[in-house]
Amino acid sequence: MVILYGIPNCDTVKKARAWLGEHEIAHEFHDFKKQGVPLPHLDAWIAQLGWEKLVNRKGTRWRRLDPATQASVNDAASARTLMLAQPSVIKRPVVEWGGRTTIGFDADAWALLTRR
Repeated sequence: MVILYGIPNCDTVKKARAWLGEHEIAHEFHDFKKQGVPLPHLDAWIAQLGWEKLVNRKGTRWRRLDPATQASVNDAASARTLMLAQPSVIKRPVVEWGGRTTIGFDADAWALLTRR
């Protein structure tokens, strides 16, 4: 089962959900705002992908953080703490494809990944 993690009003998440629907790929949506960030999954994402890829330093939430908070995010532990406290700093969507995890939406890459 494909699980897409994100925030429903995020434009990239909307595009990703629409793409999955158009390609008839069954999936579950996990809303960070309502359901929180699942700790065991976050730890797995950090281990698999690296905290640097998960923290969206270009996003609005990151830019609204004070410089001291931004500067304090300098390793996996500090990034993990921030992502748990403020899920909006996580680059979206995070998608678990049943063994593989991706970050962001790339229609071409997803098409290759979902070839049957």
